[in-house]
Amino acid sequence: MHCPYCESTEIRKNGKRRGKQNHICVSCGRQFIDVYSPPRGYSDSVKQECLRSYVNGMGFRAIERDKGVHHTTVILWLKQIGEKLPDAPAIEEIPQVGELDELETFVGSKKTKSGYGQQ
Repeated sequence: MHCPYCESTEIRKNGKRRGKQNHICVSCGRQFIDVYSPPRGYSDSVKQECLRSYVNGMGFRAIERDKGVHHTTVILWLKQIGEKLPDAPAIEEIPQVGELDELETFVGSKKTKSGYGQQ
């Protein structure tokens, strides 16, 4: 076994870290783990299914319940895809027809101007 930093062969065991054997190099004093596991994550097919579900109108929490992927992970994937998309071209002319959604709100006022119902 060789040190990944200085390529020395003077290696000692130095306890365990997260269930894996930790080693220390006698020459440079650096610690390292002999075998690294590959990074965990979701497959590309799961990512595509989640993003396709979102595009088809499914909400983030519904995707979480259906696919078993946390909703903030799906939001992160969506942001990553959105950054790769090109910007919208500038509109050169004003459209003749526009569309507005109606939203009705009520802004009320207090019955009394001071606390506890006193004037």
